[in-house]
Amino acid sequence: MAKGKRNNKGKKITLKAAKNSIRITFDGKRRLDLSKMAIASMPKCLLKLCDIEELDLSRNFIRNIPDWIKRFQNLRWLDLHSNQIEKLPESIGQLQNLLYLNVCNNKLTANGIPMELSHLKNLRQLNLGLNSIDVLPTTLGNLKELKEVCLFDNHLTSVPPGILKLPKLKKINTKRNPIQNTDETTEEEQQETIERVKCLHLVNEKDLCSPCLAKYQMDKSKLKKLGDLMVSVMKNPFSSNLVSPNSTAKETMVNGGE
Repeated sequence: MAKGKRNNKGKKITLKAAKNSIRITFDGKRRLDLSKMAIASMPKCLLKLCDIEELDLSRNFIRNIPDWIKRFQNLRWLDLHSNQIEKLPESIGQLQNLLYLNVCNNKLTANGIPMELSHLKNLRQLNLGLNSIDVLPTTLGNLKELKEVCLFDNHLTSVPPGILKLPKLKKINTKRNPIQNTDETTEEEQQETIERVKCLHLVNEKDLCSPCLAKYQMDKSKLKKLGDLMVSVMKNPFSSNLVSPNSTAKETMVNGGE
């Protein structure tokens, strides 16, 4: 019985062990990596390290995130995926420098997502996948810096329009959700639009390869001929050129449809 209680408490992390788990990232930030440590709760000794920029507590047995998480004001990267978290604290909204938040593969429901999450004005990436969320707060549409949102494997039947219309959004994943189509633009259509814009490239004519340049010049010539014809028609609307079976206009339109 006593052994079972010790297991429920999880592994104890000392301040010395935590300090030894700090790594320097490629861009010079300090990351505290306590992943896969069999931790059942956030060690209070971490308060002495609250000036770190990145914190990895993934793949543990954590159920609750304490209110004092707000003390980590320099935090820009927080990974809590693959735990047993049922609710995020309201104080998480005070991490104003946070860019990345991963709470994938937990036990979150709609009640476990505080409205204060929308206060993370600098957040770029948000992962809420593999939870039990059926409704998202519409206030998440206030996260104007979001570029990537993961919502896969939840119980969502819709995504708030405010999220789909985020100005910097590049990727949204809602796979394996019972999302219902509506008369409005669906999330899938919105994603397609995002991907099309993402893949649009403008290049100078001189940078085109030989086959692409030849096709470009041919299409440009066709457009010029069509434009000249339109000008001619505007000047002489009774011109017989429009009905001639061998006319340039017909040839242009046929070739243009290839």
